[in-house]
Amino acid sequence: MEFSCGAPSIEGFDGGSHVEPVPGSAGLKGTHCMSKFYWILGAVAVLGLGIVGYQVGSGVASQAATAPVDLGEIMDDPSELMALARPVMKGDPDAAITLFEFADFQCPACAVYARQHGNLVEQGYIDNGRVKLAFYDFPLISVHPHAFLAARAARCAEDQGRFWEYHDRLFDTQARWSPAGDPTSDFVGIAGDVGLEEGEFETCLNSDRHAELITAQMKLAEQLRVGGTPTLMVSQGGMGTRIRSFDFATVSEALEEALAEVEAGSN
Repeated sequence: MEFSCGAPSIEGFDGGSHVEPVPGSAGLKGTHCMSKFYWILGAVAVLGLGIVGYQVGSGVASQAATAPVDLGEIMDDPSELMALARPVMKGDPDAAITLFEFADFQCPACAVYARQHGNLVEQGYIDNGRVKLAFYDFPLISVHPHAFLAARAARCAEDQGRFWEYHDRLFDTQARWSPAGDPTSDFVGIAGDVGLEEGEFETCLNSDRHAELITAQMKLAEQLRVGGTPTLMVSQGGMGTRIRSFDFATVSEALEEALAEVEAGSN
């Protein structure tokens, strides 16, 4: 039986508010309300790895940031929010189809997807250049107290070029660190497991580095009406469709349909 992790409203975010769509944006098929933030689907699909985010904040704090931070006026500017909410990309940047994934490292359903279905998606579509993946963090902090820190830990690993290795180990070891009172030592241990320089990683983790980025991704997920994790969407450069389930057969069906539409359009 398939399950997912629900997404209650994030304190301080108005994810339930209606926002008018950007002209020319088709939005997501099958949703009842549109958001001006749906244009990110087309922007990432077109720009892919060319998207360059920026960092705000000092990256230095008295203790590790474990919860969303104040983004100030960035919250009200779609273009600035998009730049800050930079996804981790995987696959051929020129692929016509983009698969968007919103995940929570402490979510058991996300671990099931990553370990049992996501690897098949990668083998069948991403590794061969047919589809590119845009990964976004959506830590459900009201039910998963370590999810925000885990997301930051993965970004600290990205600083050393090991995001995907760290991503895999977080899900592989989720049952160990998830119930811990303080998972910091587990996260540092994983850093060693995947070959990171532990001192550099620990300095990053015990700061506010990447807290703004993760907060921006949470806000973006709410504006896209992401209701739980994992949530998958497929885009063909502007038109986005929410995939109804995360099992490999359903994801594969959605990707094959999108690929067929692209091929038909090129003939």
